[in-house]
Amino acid sequence: MARNRVIYQSEALFMSETAASVLATKHAQLERVQSANFSYTINRQDINQFGELARIDSVILDPPTVSADFSYYLTDGYNERALGFYVKTGAITPRNFASGQMTPGSGQNAFIATSPEGIDINTDGALSATDSVIGIGNCYLTDYSVDMSVGSIPTASVSMEGANVRSDIEADSIDSPAVLQEEGTSVEKVIALPTPVSGVSAIAALRPGDITVSISNFTGDTIADISGDGASHVQSVSLSAPFSRTPLDRLGSRFPFAREVDFPLTVSMSISAIVNETVAFQLADKLNAGAKAAQVTLKDKDGIPALRWMLSGAKVDSESFSSSIGSNQSVDITLSAQVGGINDGSNGLFLSGANQTAAYGIIQG
Repeated sequence: MARNRVIYQSEALFMSETAASVLATKHAQLERVQSANFSYTINRQDINQFGELARIDSVILDPPTVSADFSYYLTDGYNERALGFYVKTGAITPRNFASGQMTPGSGQNAFIATSPEGIDINTDGALSATDSVIGIGNCYLTDYSVDMSVGSIPTASVSMEGANVRSDIEADSIDSPAVLQEEGTSVEKVIALPTPVSGVSAIAALRPGDITVSISNFTGDTIADISGDGASHVQSVSLSAPFSRTPLDRLGSRFPFAREVDFPLTVSMSISAIVNETVAFQLADKLNAGAKAAQVTLKDKDGIPALRWMLSGAKVDSESFSSSIGSNQSVDITLSAQVGGINDGSNGLFLSGANQTAAYGIIQG
């Protein structure tokens, strides 16, 4: 029976461990997804010649660009692990959050499964011939950001670039959307996706009232301690980790044979707060100040840390104060840090999470 429409109740988003993954255990369903979009662009060059007004052909010179982006509510680190990031269970780890994105590979495959109209896909059992799947092959993460603010549920946004799109109208037999990047041919493999479920995390969502923020090694700074009683009143915190990538092409290859991260890689944190105290400082001291560390902790409803972000080796890029009639005086601070090597524990972004469910059969740390 044909669908009249597709809405969120019928869709589930899956990621593979690598583009070559086949088994259901090597695929993970992302939880608390709020949006999922994809598109592709084909770049062509018209071929014209003297003697004819219209083009005689339109040749594809560059491989198609497939873009995918999605967002989800933060929980306890499971989604981040499924996306290939390094998430330590427990205390902050010296291994970089971005380490999984810094090693060469074929990318991941993303799948959007759709059940028949009016059916919750998470409660409909294993995918079958009545379900359909759209697969995006060889996806590389290009941007990861987190937004946390008063009155909003903490949300992560992800952008990816892929090489191919493939649709299967019967989800019990899914062909791999991945391509052999050097040859530009399809990977002839059949994929098995796991049974859709409501999620592996016990946390429905994290609340802004359970978020604390602290900045260490700020001597004489206006918001040296920005969490707890008597501190500045933080209104929002955002994290941005752009993973700009350059496609590496060569003669004889229809697709880029690799999409490597452009280094140096800079991550940033922006903090906005209502000012309640003013302390002494001078700009010269800020310019001479050493490395800083900013930490954001998100707790569950029982007060137990679910996620803990740390921006280590950070420097202050800007600090601005604003005040006007009818509004509170506010301060905005932007810090940034450059990502070090995979095992560099002093520079970059780090994440620890409470989730201990193994993504792709592997538990980190």
